[in-house]
Amino acid sequence: MRMDILTLFPELFPPVLGESIVGRARKKGLLQICCHQLRDFSPDPRGRVDDTVFGGGKGMLLLAEPFARGIDAIKEHTGSLPHILYMSPRGPVLNQGKARELAGFSHLVILCGHYEGVDQRLLDEYGAEEVSIGDYVLTGGELPAMILADAVSRMLPGVLSEEACFTEESHFSGLLEYPQYTRPEVWRGRAVPSVLLSGHHGNIRAWRQEQALAVTAQNRPDLLEKYGKG
Repeated sequence: MRMDILTLFPELFPPVLGESIVGRARKKGLLQICCHQLRDFSPDPRGRVDDTVFGGGKGMLLLAEPFARGIDAIKEHTGSLPHILYMSPRGPVLNQGKARELAGFSHLVILCGHYEGVDQRLLDEYGAEEVSIGDYVLTGGELPAMILADAVSRMLPGVLSEEACFTEESHFSGLLEYPQYTRPEVWRGRAVPSVLLSGHHGNIRAWRQEQALAVTAQNRPDLLEKYGKG
């Protein structure tokens, strides 16, 4: 998969997306991430990318043209038609199902807004899909873009060592993940549940399912209701 990110702050991405699992996936050639400075695509000699809002209002709005030039340049370079995403609190909230769906694309272009967002005509022109990471507003789209890139990357074939690394995690099945334990068997007087030391795989699976249901009921009853309808 290839991801292209158009942003005013490309320098924020390498420290996050160049390390750990995502970084290793990039080194293996399973994933290509290219970050582009939006100002490089501005038609203005000074690199201006924003202007005041028609109709009045506080703050500045990002211009459509720099993003459009960036998208067109990426399309010309790759020769492919990417799926375009705009990180926005106005979009549906990113979940595991959406991450899995986006992992099915071979090429994503992620647009990072700033200030008051971007001219609506850009989104209409390119059919951009708006995606949010939660019901709150951030300064810009950079952090959401990093989260989306990370969530999608680990769904790609070969990125994780085994499929179970993500199929047993929170949200994949619709439930939150069960509690997990490691050595020592007793820590500060707290013992690992005996069933996990039994070696009986059927009992362990049953215990984990029971715990996943209990954790979901306690922390996210809304997910449990959806799970029951699935």
